Amino acid sequence: MALPIALDAMGGDFAPSEVIAGARRAVDELGLSVTLVGVPSLMGDPLGLEVVACTEVIAMADDPASSVRKKKDSSLVRAAELVRDGKASAMVSAGNTGATMASALLRMGRLPGVVRPCIATPIPSPGHTPTVLVDAGANSECTPEMMVQFAQMASAFVEVHYGVKVPRVGLLSIGEESSKGTPLVKQTHALLAALDGLNFVGNVEGRDLIPSTVDVVVSDGFTGNVALKTLEGALKFIFSTMLGVINTNDATKAAGDVLFEYLLPVVASLTPESQGGAMLLGLNGICVISHGASNATAIMNALRVASEMHEAGMVERLRTTIRPDQG
Repeated sequence: MALPIALDAMGGDFAPSEVIAGARRAVDELGLSVTLVGVPSLMGDPLGLEVVACTEVIAMADDPASSVRKKKDSSLVRAAELVRDGKASAMVSAGNTGATMASALLRMGRLPGVVRPCIATPIPSPGHTPTVLVDAGANSECTPEMMVQFAQMASAFVEVHYGVKVPRVGLLSIGEESSKGTPLVKQTHALLAALDGLNFVGNVEGRDLIPSTVDVVVSDGFTGNVALKTLEGALKFIFSTMLGVINTNDATKAAGDVLFEYLLPVVASLTPESQGGAMLLGLNGICVISHGASNATAIMNALRVASEMHEAGMVERLRTTIRPDQG
């Protein structure tokens, strides 16, 4: 029997109800095995799913490092321990991102040679496979060597997850020329350009995130997270502005009646719910971090991603991608 996925039932803006509903859908619609990890008295009806009980919750506002050390019986820590102990195939959480990373790192450990794990976030591109942004926030300060590993791990992730044979890798900068960017960007560019086995195509700019001409965009975690949140905000603004204009008078209502059929699939493909979550690369285990505002659909898709990455042997692929002498 397949190992279940450990799902943090207490994490996220709409936990536990939406998290549990997403888990139930993953079982019923996708045939997955899911174990909820949470505080029974706070969870409500688990909808027939197995529950691993804990007594503590790490809140969204809690300090990640100290909360993981102090709240050892929290849902996040217990979920990571289930993976470590071979009782779960992967863990998923929509809770405190920093605490999710800390729990996974401290309990699962890094793969040999990995300097720092990184967050690989898929950016949807209608009609194409998503572009993966890495690092999307795990490491605010980076070295060129770390960013080279981010590129290698994300390239392997894109190949395994999306079936792209030779992923194109770009480095996020303020210009396409190799002479553009901070000292960190320029040093990283030189290392990536000299690296065998990686399809590095050079610098890309913020305007190239969506749609993108590359499969992987590499950045330090600070810049990557700012770019990602800026993109999310811009998309929300565009969608809300469009909805605000449509139906304001007879002419816009008529236009909306015609356009909605074509616009809704595009909007649906650009929402975080469609992607499920980001993958934490570099761990000795599978960890998927879902958006804090995840609804049941997003949770179901995050569980799907976790299952697919386990079945595809993502951890073993990364183990062979990063050599121990690189760390």
